[in-house]
Amino acid sequence: MLDNWHEELEGMHEQMVEWRRHMHQYPELSFQEVETPKMIADILESYGIEVKRNVGGRGVVGKIYGSKPGKTIALRADFDALPIQDEKNVAYKSKIPGVMHACGHDGHTATLLAVAKVLQDQKDQIAGTIVLLHQHAEELSPGGAKAMIEDNCLEGVDVVFGSHLSSLNELGKYFYTPGYSQAAADAFEITVKGKGGHGSAPHETVDAIAVGTALVNQLQYIASRRVDPLNPVVLSVGSFHAGNAKNVIADSATLKGTVRTLDESLRVFMEDEIKLMAKQICQSMQAECEIDYIKGYPAVYNHAEEIKVFEEVVTDTLAKEKLVPSSPIMGAEDFSYYLLEKPGMFFHTGAKVAGTAYPHHHPMFDFDEKAMIEAGKAFLSIVHYYAALKVEKDVAETVR
Repeated sequence: MLDNWHEELEGMHEQMVEWRRHMHQYPELSFQEVETPKMIADILESYGIEVKRNVGGRGVVGKIYGSKPGKTIALRADFDALPIQDEKNVAYKSKIPGVMHACGHDGHTATLLAVAKVLQDQKDQIAGTIVLLHQHAEELSPGGAKAMIEDNCLEGVDVVFGSHLSSLNELGKYFYTPGYSQAAADAFEITVKGKGGHGSAPHETVDAIAVGTALVNQLQYIASRRVDPLNPVVLSVGSFHAGNAKNVIADSATLKGTVRTLDESLRVFMEDEIKLMAKQICQSMQAECEIDYIKGYPAVYNHAEEIKVFEEVVTDTLAKEKLVPSSPIMGAEDFSYYLLEKPGMFFHTGAKVAGTAYPHHHPMFDFDEKAMIEAGKAFLSIVHYYAALKVEKDVAETVR
């Protein structure tokens, strides 16, 4: 039975590519998605799938009902794009200036649409319900997942699974991490308030640039000397703005940065330490500061039982050599919110193109479109594990 599901999915590859390339040409930014969710909902409805629009704002939820009661399995795909100029020389290059799908969300969506068609066609062979989570705004905090959950997208769901196409990982492989797999992502903005003046008389000022520079340097001390080196943490200052003239001492400086952690207690520790250090350094240099610390997505935590299911599913229905246990990464994913509510797991599907491959969020980003088949097969195999009616076994038992 599963072979038929996989075969039908393979037969939809051209359609998946068409959907993906259309979305790639007409990307929409987080919280600004209008045409993309409409397209998704229209396609699902054309297959006879029950659809709820505007879930949590701009999300779309589809439901496929099997012929018998059973578990409810949720599958998620995101569909927002990024504020990046597409620099690829391809026919499906983005037509929207300064906006592109530079993370594969167009491929995620096309994959789940094809999976939905297969499962709807095979619903008589399914026990339970399949929930299709087409999520908006993964790229921009507070993200779309939290709002969709608050709008009851997980009502009745037993398990939830998600996949991310990975442009730098080998095509045909599945990369996964038990436990914490992706980091919590917090942000901070520190405004240093000094006393401006003429560049020739620095002794009459409180130089905000000097204070800010000291702060950038000393913040690294927290990560390098205050944290167990076996407990991963990243602290990066990505923005430093101050002054506008060569002969004027700046009276203010603004630093912006990100903090990535896996452990929740370390996450709390980093916030406390950053605030304390900023205040003390500024005070020691006769400056003042304002600190805005923003909690972002929590860490992605893959549940043990669902990891076992994933390993068994891939081994039994695809190939054991496709499984690649991996170390955690410090990138963030708001799929973490689903896993705070329901058991499940998140894996990466290798999608590396032949030749030169570019990382996610790069202007030349692309992926091998055959990876959509791989991700789709994994989803179908997961559903088959939980919800497939064992028709042949039932018939054999009846004959006995």
